[in-house]
Amino acid sequence: MNVTLRQLQVFLSVAHTRNFSRTGHAVGLTQPAVSRSITELEAQLGLQLVNRTTREVELTDAGHSLAARLPRVLDDLDATLADVAGMATGTRGRVRVASSPTLSANLMPECIAQCRLRHPGMELMLLDRVQSATLASVLSGEVDFGVVIDPQEREALACETILTEPFLLACPPGHRLGLNKGSVNWTDLNGESLVLLDHASGSRRLIDEALSRLDVRCTIAQEVGHTTTIFRMLEAGLGVAVIPQLALPPQGLQTLCVRPLAPRMDRQVMLVRRRNRALSPLAQTAWQLVREQAKKLAALESMPAPERKHSRAPGRPHQPK
Repeated sequence: MNVTLRQLQVFLSVAHTRNFSRTGHAVGLTQPAVSRSITELEAQLGLQLVNRTTREVELTDAGHSLAARLPRVLDDLDATLADVAGMATGTRGRVRVASSPTLSANLMPECIAQCRLRHPGMELMLLDRVQSATLASVLSGEVDFGVVIDPQEREALACETILTEPFLLACPPGHRLGLNKGSVNWTDLNGESLVLLDHASGSRRLIDEALSRLDVRCTIAQEVGHTTTIFRMLEAGLGVAVIPQLALPPQGLQTLCVRPLAPRMDRQVMLVRRRNRALSPLAQTAWQLVREQAKKLAALESMPAPERKHSRAPGRPHQPK
């Protein structure tokens, strides 16, 4: 079909105003030119889109259907053109980033906030997905890059480690493993009921590998999708949990005990993109921003807990009350 963008824009205005004259004023055309544009669009589609009366224009069923779908299509086209234009300047456009849930909650919000402050022409759009879906969206080209836990398969990916953090033990107050103020040995988990992230999480493989390597035998009481669910289950007395440090909320866990695990086992947070596919200048700017924010977060996490609790989010300017 030889349908023009101008014809679609004119039709959408007619659908809104229900009047050729008002549409002409809105889009800068004469009334006959508006009528001709609609007639040409109808000819291309082979359908009547409007019923013309002496007072106003009424949409046909086909016209209603097109008017309902067209705004989203035109918005997507605008976003695509803005993305391409941003490639030329590296300053304006949209960057799509996929991220697994813990990272979406604890790393990406500050990245998006910093993007708005430092790069007002850039829109950082986050897709919050489990790790497998995040990797799939990177490989398919749906997003510019992803933020994930160390992926098992890297052959098709270019990866950069931006943050290394330990796994911790979380348990209810009064539990035997929380009575000691120091570290808890992984082998002390023998016989315990564990509440863990399910296998959709990038961390679960690493936790299972650590338990197997140290020959720790536990019962898996529950497998869940989010660390917040883990915390609620521990509060209900359903077991203990191995969690990544980044899963801890900024204010800490007021109703649970958290202890380091020894020997220390880390997970690596990585930026990933398709191998042999260069990032656009705009996406490269976003990649650098996430890298910098992860470095600030690592410095914050290394602070003593009382200092960390009362610190502002890294890099965010103070907002007057």
